[in-house]
Amino acid sequence: MSLNSAMQTGVSGLGANSAALSTVSNNIANVNTVGYKQSETEFETLVTGTGIDAAGNSGGVLALNRQLVDQQGQLTQTSSPLDLAISGQGFFVTTTQATNVTPTDPRLFTRAGSFTVNNQGYLVNSAGLVLQGWPADPNGVITPNPSSLTSLQSINVSQVGGAVSPTTTIGVNANVDAAQAESAAAIAAGTASPGAYTPATNSMAMWESNNATGVQPDYSIQVPISDSQGGQHNVQLDLLKSSTPNQWYAELVAVPASDVTTGAGLANGQIATGMIAFTATGQIDPANTTIFNAASPTITFGASAAGAPGAGQVNWASSLGIAAQSVTLNLSGGSGSTGGLTQLDSQSNTQSITTNGTQFGNLTNVEIDKNGIVTAVFSNGVTRSLAQVAIATFPDPDGLTPVTGDAFQVSQNSGTFTLEQPNQGGAGTIDPSTLESSTVDLSSQLTQLITSQSAYSASSKIITTANQMMQTLLNVIQ
Repeated sequence: MSLNSAMQTGVSGLGANSAALSTVSNNIANVNTVGYKQSETEFETLVTGTGIDAAGNSGGVLALNRQLVDQQGQLTQTSSPLDLAISGQGFFVTTTQATNVTPTDPRLFTRAGSFTVNNQGYLVNSAGLVLQGWPADPNGVITPNPSSLTSLQSINVSQVGGAVSPTTTIGVNANVDAAQAESAAAIAAGTASPGAYTPATNSMAMWESNNATGVQPDYSIQVPISDSQGGQHNVQLDLLKSSTPNQWYAELVAVPASDVTTGAGLANGQIATGMIAFTATGQIDPANTTIFNAASPTITFGASAAGAPGAGQVNWASSLGIAAQSVTLNLSGGSGSTGGLTQLDSQSNTQSITTNGTQFGNLTNVEIDKNGIVTAVFSNGVTRSLAQVAIATFPDPDGLTPVTGDAFQVSQNSGTFTLEQPNQGGAGTIDPSTLESSTVDLSSQLTQLITSQSAYSASSKIITTANQMMQTLLNVIQ
């Protein structure tokens, strides 16, 4: 072995351990970087002679950097609903620009899920990378397309407007007292007696209008209704005990009456009039209920812009400027149910009113679930799906090329990506309000730092010793 080859061996040792020191330093510097994946330096021998009789020439060492991208970091809970972590395989798909993304623009893949909403409403992480996903259509339906990267769009949460949900269903859970005494007006109903109850000329709706004329109902149930513009209205079911057992005069009225325009046969905000009958067990009796089809009662309001309503029909008032609306009124409580409207020997009371309509609401929050569904939450309780976060998986994630921003690019070694929905096709689930910690083990890195420093010093000694031997050889010549 020549002195020159010994010096070259020392130089290779210096280079290899410098590379190891650089890797360790980068790991230590990123010990608190969200989603950072630790790297390690592997050493490979360089051999210049082989065989038993080969000359004794030193080879040296070669440093190779290996990424440990497929390692799972510890998941840590946070207080932000936009902090996301992937539990399992896969990466978030991101771009460096939010709009005008073309098929040739690079997609970056990252596990750093500390997302926030930027000034344009896009979800971006701490490196400014824009999160991509499959968008929802206007009806909130999301159609994932795993076969095409161009089907992804930058997720924006500020372009969604305020939400309105018009009422389509009302559920009533109430009881009217079977022992209710009949009023004089109810007893006289159907006769020519002054003060007798009649829905046309001496109605409960007249009482609701001014509390001075008409007939006071025995019990009233008021229900809120939201219209097509998110406005709030009230309809009221007025009930008057009839002298016929198990039957009640009923009027459905708008409160106030000015909210509707009525056709012939209706007045003072009346929407429907008739009887509500009960069975001997206190349940709704559809066969003898006439105010509407008790089996499937529906309230229909014509649009404000419609012409004059026909006989027995109702439109929303022209001043409201709202759309037509049909509302199903559930009074029976369903098959086998004790709810709905009942007549039992107990004080008249309303246990609950349920509606599916809501007033206008502003965006108050954005949530993301474990399936990656991004949901807008409004102040009126309405929720709307905006997009689904996509996850990209790779045959060899350790082969990805790292780029600035704690992200990676596709390489020949990594193989091509596969787009998946969270928790499908081998992709991990998404944990909201969670961040993936760096995979760096600080104690092992500090130990490696000492080891690399010692190896570097030893390699320098090789060069120093070979130099001294060279000087001795030169002195012999002198």
